[in-house]
Amino acid sequence: MELRLGPLLRYVDETRATVWVETSSPCSVEVLGHTAQTWSVHGHHYALVLVEGLAPDSSTPYEVRLDGDVVWPLADSDFGPSVIRTPRADGTFRMTFGSCRRSAPFSAEGFKRFGPDALVALAGLEELPDALLLLGDQVYADEPSEAVLERLRDAHGGRQGSDVADEIGNFEEYTWLYDDAWLEPAVRWLFSTVPLCMLLDDHDLRDDWNTSLTWRRWITAQPWWRDRVVGAYASYWVYQHLGNLSPEQLDQDATYRAMLTLSDDEERTAYLDSFAWAADDDPASTRWSFYRDFGTAARGVRLVAIDSRCSRHLEPGERAMVDAHEWAWVEKVVLEANRPIHHLLLASTLPFLLAPGLHHLEGWDEAISSGAWGPRGARLGERIRQGMDLEHWASFRKSFDDVTALLSAVVSGEDPPASILMLSGDVHCSYIAEASLRTVEHPGTAIRQLTMSPFRNPVPKHVRWANHLLDARWMTWLLHRLARSAGVRDVAADWRLAHGPWFGNGAMTVTLSGESWAVEVEHASLCGDEQLLGRTLSYPQSNA
Repeated sequence: MELRLGPLLRYVDETRATVWVETSSPCSVEVLGHTAQTWSVHGHHYALVLVEGLAPDSSTPYEVRLDGDVVWPLADSDFGPSVIRTPRADGTFRMTFGSCRRSAPFSAEGFKRFGPDALVALAGLEELPDALLLLGDQVYADEPSEAVLERLRDAHGGRQGSDVADEIGNFEEYTWLYDDAWLEPAVRWLFSTVPLCMLLDDHDLRDDWNTSLTWRRWITAQPWWRDRVVGAYASYWVYQHLGNLSPEQLDQDATYRAMLTLSDDEERTAYLDSFAWAADDDPASTRWSFYRDFGTAARGVRLVAIDSRCSRHLEPGERAMVDAHEWAWVEKVVLEANRPIHHLLLASTLPFLLAPGLHHLEGWDEAISSGAWGPRGARLGERIRQGMDLEHWASFRKSFDDVTALLSAVVSGEDPPASILMLSGDVHCSYIAEASLRTVEHPGTAIRQLTMSPFRNPVPKHVRWANHLLDARWMTWLLHRLARSAGVRDVAADWRLAHGPWFGNGAMTVTLSGESWAVEVEHASLCGDEQLLGRTLSYPQSNA
């Protein structure tokens, strides 16, 4: 009996926690006297253990037992015990976030190509955050590591010659990606002791996922698509999404209930695969967005993590980053919260606010792709969109307007939050943007875009130069004029990049305490063989 993967510490509140594991065979999993029986899909065995009765404001070491035998912590671990920390009594809360982590050896060649790993460096800090938000591209299905590629070639030599021969094709192969990414000792220990929240982005399935209707029509016609998308969604639900949910949300989740009640692996696998296919074919059939409350009830922090990849509506003239069904849910959990929100964290894998020049470029491209410059302009716009990955909120103008309207409603409420911090990744750089709304004054609420990417996947120099060029004042002016020439109107917000962009591997941490908030930007470096995080910027602010 072995612990194949995990433990992953997922949901934590003042008295409860959930711990996720994958085991080698069916068994009873025990954590702090609380047990769960494994369930299986595709021949793999999983459990999510609900731990109750934790003391508020406490730190509790824990072991994992399989059928009574201790399997965690590992006997040869270089790290301390895994612990479950419940929220501090004073309400102070720290969340670290970022995205985009490639798996590669910690060797001279690995460091040369991908640099040091920010998550490994984070595990070495004396003070760990209270939560860790992984904003997409935890795994790269379209660019697997050399170790996974070798396994693919050994197992599927018959697929050679296909245009996806070196890509992940089904649920089983996705499990190899998670093993490759999460068995690294420092990351495994980090994930066992810091509560995790996760969202998926394009490389969790394939680059440019749902960029446009043209792209989607092409991809869904490929013979390998069904196995790929079913494997992607099914594995994402098991490995990432399930642990995002609170115990109450788990009780209401039909798919989780099916995993616990269906009689055998074959039935569960058929159910999960059918669910996964429906999730792609009809996005309204499921929801990947989620919310989580942190801190104590008296000093509330609400994280609303918005799926900006799977629930898109791509029909010309009706394009939306988040379809009507999903957006109605977002508005509800933001505007009808059942507790005071002192700090609102809006998370999206793709940034809401880009450098202003890039924002105007994406607005122009959306307009001409929709016919503002005729059929030739539409074809040009589509080529540019896919070639330059112009698919952020700025290129879905209806959804961008929905965001600004939501922010206006929040700051106009009876008790507006001290901060609205928009957390994002994806763009392989990091920056802080200071924003204000045009339609309503909000002196008591700070609005900031905080973008951090990558954990470990730096971009080449020419991409860095392009980013600096797009941020130049003269280029921003020129692109603004270009967008206006295609009929693109200005949006109801102003912003500027106050700090950044930076392009190294790193992580960003927000600290929330009472009405105050602060941001720490850290980047990874090598010191001999040791991977370290160094402070790049401390960004304390008042409520101005």
